[in-house]
Amino acid sequence: MSRWFWVRHAPTHARRMIGWTDIPADLGDTERIARLDAMLPRGALVISSDLLRATMTADAITNGRTRLSHDAGLREIHFGAWEDRAHDEVHAETPDLIRAFWDQPGPTAPPGGESWGVFAGRVNAAVDRIAAAHPDRDIIAVAHFGTILTQIERALGLPTIEAFAQRIENLSLTELHRTDSGWTTGRINHHP
Repeated sequence: MSRWFWVRHAPTHARRMIGWTDIPADLGDTERIARLDAMLPRGALVISSDLLRATMTADAITNGRTRLSHDAGLREIHFGAWEDRAHDEVHAETPDLIRAFWDQPGPTAPPGGESWGVFAGRVNAAVDRIAAAHPDRDIIAVAHFGTILTQIERALGLPTIEAFAQRIENLSLTELHRTDSGWTTGRINHHP
């Protein structure tokens, strides 16, 4: 069995659609970061998305643990032409498309971006590859809201729309266990 400790990166304070847009995290809440670090297993491997907000957060909690190379497969969903734009602005231009993207997740994609189905497939493949390379290890994966939701969806067998209803806050911990028979869940959106 391997245990995955999913950590959502520290806040960016962006109020736009930020997927692959590479912006830094605010690591100013050092007490909360220290409490999070204390909750994580000492012997775990640490991996992150290759986006700056995730790498910065992972570096802040590595604390003597083995750090694996960043993995682009753990990136947030790619919003394509909607990247770094306000939801209201995108809604004004393409109301039907953005409504379908959120209300009927799966096949609908932003122009030049990823659908939920493509995104979840990418993340699942990355997780399977990492797990195969490090069997029976505890893994701390620092990633993004959507990335973590794909794994909750997978572990619980939820319909995508129900996975969307989950809260995953910055610097929260979600624990999923991978066994030979599948996935089980531990804490979801736990705050240090």
